[in-house]
Amino acid sequence: MGREKSVSSIQQARDYYHTLRNKTDSPLFAWPWENLGNFKYLLYGPFLAKFMYSWVYKESWENIWCLHILALCALRGLVHQLWSSYINMLFFNHAKWVSQDGIDFRQIDKEWHWDNFLILQAFVASFVCLSFSSLPTIPFWDWRGAACCLVLHIGISEPLYYLLHRFLHNPRVYPLYHWLHHDSKVPHPYTAGSATFLENILLCIVVGIPPIGTLFLGYGSISVMYGYVLAFDFLRCLGHSNVEIMPCRLFDAIPFIRYLIYSPTYYSLHHTDTETNFCLFMPLYDMLGKTINTRSWDLQREISTRTSQSAPDFVFLAHIVDIMSALHAPFVFRSFGSIPFTTRLFLLPLWPGVITAMLIMWLNCKTFLSSFYNLRGRVHQTWVIPRFGFQYFLPFAAEAINKKIEEAILNADRRGVKVISLAALNKNEGLNGGGTLFVNKHPDLRVRVVHGNTLTAAVILNGIPRDVDEVFLTGATSKLGRAIALYLARRQVRVLMLTQSCERFTKIQSEAPAEYQRFLVRVTKYQAAQHCKTWIIGKWSSPREQSWAPSGAHFHQFVVPPIIPFRRDCTYGKLAAMKLPKDVEGLGACEYTMERGIVHACHAGGAVHLLEGWTHHEVGALNVDQIDVVWKAALKQGFRPLYIT
Repeated sequence: MGREKSVSSIQQARDYYHTLRNKTDSPLFAWPWENLGNFKYLLYGPFLAKFMYSWVYKESWENIWCLHILALCALRGLVHQLWSSYINMLFFNHAKWVSQDGIDFRQIDKEWHWDNFLILQAFVASFVCLSFSSLPTIPFWDWRGAACCLVLHIGISEPLYYLLHRFLHNPRVYPLYHWLHHDSKVPHPYTAGSATFLENILLCIVVGIPPIGTLFLGYGSISVMYGYVLAFDFLRCLGHSNVEIMPCRLFDAIPFIRYLIYSPTYYSLHHTDTETNFCLFMPLYDMLGKTINTRSWDLQREISTRTSQSAPDFVFLAHIVDIMSALHAPFVFRSFGSIPFTTRLFLLPLWPGVITAMLIMWLNCKTFLSSFYNLRGRVHQTWVIPRFGFQYFLPFAAEAINKKIEEAILNADRRGVKVISLAALNKNEGLNGGGTLFVNKHPDLRVRVVHGNTLTAAVILNGIPRDVDEVFLTGATSKLGRAIALYLARRQVRVLMLTQSCERFTKIQSEAPAEYQRFLVRVTKYQAAQHCKTWIIGKWSSPREQSWAPSGAHFHQFVVPPIIPFRRDCTYGKLAAMKLPKDVEGLGACEYTMERGIVHACHAGGAVHLLEGWTHHEVGALNVDQIDVVWKAALKQGFRPLYIT
């Protein structure tokens, strides 16, 4: 009865905190430098300045501790980043995720300044260093210090954290402070640092007792300082990793070990049942306090022995555009992957590593899982072909690329995926006929192969104002170009089709009803469109070619990569895309240059195919009659265009 009342109180506190989310004026809730944003990193400046002053002007190493603090903060940040990269390697560990939910943009934004605690602890460390005049002379290693530090951690830090943690879950305290930490739906290494200023002050006491106590007893050493703090962060990240890496066989062989070190599963249960599993790293104290969740060991065994993840319902088969965009993957920098892709100078030093990784992938890596989200109970995943965009245009690489795409389709078929949608270059006409090659080769496929171009065409066409009576179209004889030209001709819009092939133009023109064929006009030079203000670009256009457009022209486009906007007196549309329905869950990565919650139209086309329950393949040439059908279906399912004109 008492337990039920306690759980009910916590639930009431959780409900109550929603009324306080915008009223965070509890004492010591906010960080003192919260308004500085990313300028907070300037707070590290005094440490560097103090060290440089004593080193350069006083020729002394008396302030070497400033350099140690900076180095330790950098290493601690690296520990968290490496853990973040590891758990976002979905292709490697998604089967062992404890919570199968994705980390959404809301959680990412909430944890954006997860490293505030590093600045706080740096200032606390500086106060400690100034208090110990003998600090510059401490040895590099002292085994007595390591033993002393371990004893202080087990005997003081662990039980102190346990008691403080239980205090923070008091129904009166929880809605004032600790709700912020539990507001993160899925544990992540950055979640460990997502807490209020007051909670991190208390954490400073917990993490500081062993190394400071060791110094006070005269057994301090540089190795103990670095080793303890980095081990502390490593274990905190392990518990918050949401990936079960602790083998159940170890716990079975030596049962008592399960009380000496926790696991990601053990900690995750604290987020689902907030009255259990309060320990820092050692479940021993939960055992003594009788707060162990009874499911801890069975669930840990279940997840650690899991060998495969459940099959998604939908797969978007993407590819890498260039070296820089490869760094947009969530497992590189989670924050960078959560915003639209842009070229950043700080990524340049990572190029050698990316090139090396891509060479390895070129030789033996299969398609890898990049991101996922949930839409109406159906899992949507993005798989990536490990190939750069330029490789798709190398004749000798075509066979190898098609083999990778075919392997991905067959893998999806074996796993029970319902729909697989091909990204721009993966459905290139010259490569595989818009997916026709795979459907013809494997007629018994259960997975539906979709190129999504029908919705792409619909997005482009519905973005053209109804009062437009003439357009200029490049890439006019491609799949998309043909469908756009035929559709506009039916709307009695004059289409200037740029093509050098009279035969291909004539074939497309003959497909139009006789009364509309006159609206299709073949042109061979860009000069023919110098008075046309609506350009639809389906083939890369150079600055010289764009210069023929009149001032005020608008460039619609379906070319990958998109053209560079050279003309300041013209406007440029983005690649065809749609906003995902509002009920999407777990989405935390942007698709290339798209804004949050927006995907390329071919991606949306595959999702609509799944949601509508269509059973046909969408490959090869576009059915012009289906453009309006697919468009209406997308709107019915909650997809929305970016611009309605």
